[in-house]
Amino acid sequence: MRVEFQILRQLPPEPPRWQSFWLETSPGATILDCLNRIKWEQDGSLAFRKNCRNTICGSCAMRINGRAALACGRQVGEELDPRSPQPIRIGPLGNLPVLRDLVVDMQPFWNDLSRVDPFVSTAGRRIPEREFLQLPAEREHLNAAGGCILCGACYSDCNAKEVNPEFVGPHALAKANRLVQDSRDSRREQRLQAQDSLAGVWGCTRCWNCNSVCPMGVAPLDQITELKQGILSRDQTPVLLGNRSRAQDIAIRHRKTLVQLVRSGGWVDERRFGLQVVGREGLLSLVPLGLRLLARGKFPLRFKPSSGTATVRRLIDAVRQETNGGAADP
Repeated sequence: MRVEFQILRQLPPEPPRWQSFWLETSPGATILDCLNRIKWEQDGSLAFRKNCRNTICGSCAMRINGRAALACGRQVGEELDPRSPQPIRIGPLGNLPVLRDLVVDMQPFWNDLSRVDPFVSTAGRRIPEREFLQLPAEREHLNAAGGCILCGACYSDCNAKEVNPEFVGPHALAKANRLVQDSRDSRREQRLQAQDSLAGVWGCTRCWNCNSVCPMGVAPLDQITELKQGILSRDQTPVLLGNRSRAQDIAIRHRKTLVQLVRSGGWVDERRFGLQVVGREGLLSLVPLGLRLLARGKFPLRFKPSSGTATVRRLIDAVRQETNGGAADP
């Protein structure tokens, strides 16, 4: 089969341009195989990263047809629509500076990872003579986050990172949660406190992109959600508002608002969620992020309830009656 590959060529400061290459290939050939052939047979100046060719090292991460993926893990047949053949478009990862063609500068990615102190800490603990022991269940809980190969796919397609440069990124938050859940680490409270901000877990827009593009099943959004649960359930430093702290008040509002919005619309109305959680006293803190979202077309101006809203409402009411013995909300 003859396939057209459109590759985004760029050598800064020159503007990017699309260049077409045609190859005779098979549906089972990987995108990396095709890039190798283009470089060896047609244009030796094409620049891209590669290493293991076995979806282990993460070096060949790039955007294929608009979504981050490993070139060695995607086949030509998976990227073609048999109903209306289109060229396969290949570009560099997003949210990172381009050095040349498909090669990006990964330093911002590593800088953000370092912000979560991504190493097990034993501060204040007596180091054993041999090793720290973990139960099999404790170790199994770390398997998902521990499978991260730091390829940058989630970072590339993260909407939150695109509009909020201070956001640490899904890769770093997944690593932070791995350390929070690690029984050998002695800095759980400090780690949770460090991510309790818009640069941390509250900067996540829950767009699901990180989960959908991760080639290793790490599910960064699930890791972020677990971090949020840890933050909301931990003891808060008291800044009293009546009989409870402001942090506790926000945590309670976060949970109640989430349930109320899902109950009323089937999913979360992003326009109302942040405003209702922080309240009027925290409104100004959302203005910079809101303006960036609007400028980049990332802020939903309208909200359409999901088709299963009635079913969701019945489920929530049933759970409330079962757990609290109280009447459902009107």
